[in-house]
Amino acid sequence: MTEHPEGQPPAISNVYDLEASDPHSRLINRENHSPGEIAQIGQLMAALAALRAAEQRISEASQRYMALGQTDMKALHFLVVARNTDTITTPGAIAQHLEISTASTTKLLDRLEAGGHIVRSPHPSDRRALAITITDESYEAAVETVGRQHAKRFHAAARLTSSERDVVIRFLKDMTDELSIREDQWDPPEP
Repeated sequence: MTEHPEGQPPAISNVYDLEASDPHSRLINRENHSPGEIAQIGQLMAALAALRAAEQRISEASQRYMALGQTDMKALHFLVVARNTDTITTPGAIAQHLEISTASTTKLLDRLEAGGHIVRSPHPSDRRALAITITDESYEAAVETVGRQHAKRFHAAARLTSSERDVVIRFLKDMTDELSIREDQWDPPEP
């Protein structure tokens, strides 16, 4: 076991190194992979983690800037897209997009309206529904901060060739499929 100075946590720079995280091949059988391939896959996993960390920092900064929570920010992003596409947005559409209950949606809309971020108005064609729109001020704030930062991802994608983008798309879709879990997958065992 490695000794660390008192009071200092271990400096683990190799958390995505398969030899460090799964030294006994309990999780990954690496018989068909060379050490070079394994090291490169570790670098890929570390790069994905760095991307997730960068996106998390942007998310946290935008939440602080807008003084809103993560779900509130997701709702505003949905409303920005609705505005950009001239789509009438209802509370039901927001609830469905965020996968939250009607009661939670009402609380969310109450918070956003109280903060001056949205306007509720009668739906133009359905008297029973409301139309939810983002205010001009919140739209501009979201576009000029979070939107402008996230738009930088386009440049990285544009620097790839078409065939490289196809490989990345296939990889990301494949990884998403590998990571998808069934709802019952982690249910506690029955007594």
